[in-house]
Amino acid sequence: MQGIAKAIGIHGNRLKKAVLQHMSTDNFSWVHLMTRFQTDLPNPRLPHKGLENITVAEILKVKGKDEAGSVYWCRTSDTVFNAVQHMTEHNVGALVVLKPGDEKIVAGIVTERDYLKKIVIEDRPSKETHVSEIMTDENKLVTVNSDTNILKAMELIADKHIRHVPVIDKRVVGVISIVDVVKVIVDQQNQEVKRLNDFIRGEYY
Repeated sequence: MQGIAKAIGIHGNRLKKAVLQHMSTDNFSWVHLMTRFQTDLPNPRLPHKGLENITVAEILKVKGKDEAGSVYWCRTSDTVFNAVQHMTEHNVGALVVLKPGDEKIVAGIVTERDYLKKIVIEDRPSKETHVSEIMTDENKLVTVNSDTNILKAMELIADKHIRHVPVIDKRVVGVISIVDVVKVIVDQQNQEVKRLNDFIRGEYY
């Protein structure tokens, strides 16, 4: 019993610290994050198994049948206008950027924040600017793989002040966001609290 409570405390503190660090960034919108979190609950829901046992592969699963394994992308040669249009159509905040050609070789990532900081704020024409001019290129790209633990993923997101992370297993298999990670962590915490409440009420033998 004490071990379970201690584990909750440790993971709760990690989550709190990571979220607070991320909130300290200039453009972080807590309202935007919580609105997306509240209106996009995990489906399907992961059974309780402890945060130390959850991987990025399982985060992708709870994105839903249509989103699990989906990778939205654009090319370096596409205009920023077309890239943002693509984000809007699929209701995503980032696109994996591929190099020109038939091979799907990752060149970087472009996000809604790139658009706001490098197009809107700088008053540049989105229809005349190419994605390659505003994206984060492959040399600075932060990635995880399917086996990465959820707590490690959250640590990367907080430490690097990013919101979207490509999942690469030799090839790109998906993209996770801070919203995806927080949803799973909070859901696991809620399930653990319920288990403790049930235990206290004597519903466990």
